Amino acid sequence: MLTLDKIYHAAFVLKEVIRKTDLIYAPDLNPDTQIYLKTENLQITGSFKVRGAYYKISQLTEEEKAAGVVASSAGNHAQGVALAASKAGISSTICIPDCAPISKIEATKRYGAKVELVNGIYDDAYNRALELQKEKGMTLIHPFDDVDVIAGQGTIGLELLDQLPDLDAVIVPIGGGGLISGVAYAVKSLNPKCKVYGVQASGAPSMRNSINHHQIETLDKVSTIADGIAVKRPGKLTYDLCEQYVDDICTVTDDEVSTAILSLIERQKMIAEGAGAVSVAAAMFNKFDTKGKKVACLVSGGNIDVTILSRVISRGLLKSGRFAEITLELIDKPGQLSEVSRIISEIGGNVVAVHYDHTGENTHVNGCYLRLRMETRDFAQIEEIHRALRAGGYKIVNIR
Repeated sequence: MLTLDKIYHAAFVLKEVIRKTDLIYAPDLNPDTQIYLKTENLQITGSFKVRGAYYKISQLTEEEKAAGVVASSAGNHAQGVALAASKAGISSTICIPDCAPISKIEATKRYGAKVELVNGIYDDAYNRALELQKEKGMTLIHPFDDVDVIAGQGTIGLELLDQLPDLDAVIVPIGGGGLISGVAYAVKSLNPKCKVYGVQASGAPSMRNSINHHQIETLDKVSTIADGIAVKRPGKLTYDLCEQYVDDICTVTDDEVSTAILSLIERQKMIAEGAGAVSVAAAMFNKFDTKGKKVACLVSGGNIDVTILSRVISRGLLKSGRFAEITLELIDKPGQLSEVSRIISEIGGNVVAVHYDHTGENTHVNGCYLRLRMETRDFAQIEEIHRALRAGGYKIVNIR
């Protein structure tokens, strides 16, 4: 059974191992809400996962330690288990879905674990870990549905209330539910008035669906840039704890997550992975009634692959009106590009790419399509550019 004493014991065990991460005020993310960022993306291994993994391994018997441990993970739990096992002097094998970011896979190896890549998603890696557990007698370190793991994650709740005693609400990412279960239990036990909200990716709403339908459900598939919370089925322990202690759960789209990642980079000089940024996305897009409240957004991890980061930034720029594409149909004659560029530049837009297409089936024999990519300030400026081009006699055939 999860108890507050167990969470306090986990905090005692972890105090010499993990970092008590800062709680940073972030006034620019939503002017209507007092947002604070709990920076678990700056935790050792770059994620909160080391808390639960280390505490779980610390509670193993000598016999269990001798047999080694096995785990499944999309990357962050893997690193936490690998580091904890190395510090305990025991062997670890981690099953990771082959779609996980390369950076997380390589980091897991550096922490000393044996890595086995599994075709599919997290749930497929979990099934392989169960096979290894039975074959070799290793102890399975579950990423979320384990009372010791949940207690380790719950230490974040203790830190939050110590750092901001009058906290009104905390917004927490949900994958399998281990993080929010521990945080919600700790927060509600010490301050029942504080709201605990959960966030899932719209492409992986397993806990939200289960809570809404009052039974554990398994998704047919998951699809989200937030790979760290792409879980088809929540845990039994975590479902029960969420049903009892979590006030509400919302979902956010990949575009909203991309916008949150970009905002954290630009305004807070902070890198968050998709799973870590969903809490910020929920606060930025007013998914909960937090106007005028002190709200802590748990930024759960920062282990984002740089190739994914570049794509996320591009989507974030589009979503926030910082980048735009426009296609014009015009007569192909000298000076057209110069005039179009002049109109855009006078309004403050910056053309960064130009593409001519003379092959359109429906164009005039002397016509062409001109596709422009622009850096812009916001959606209002984009609309101003559209109006000016139309006023100049140009026909807009596509806007992105």
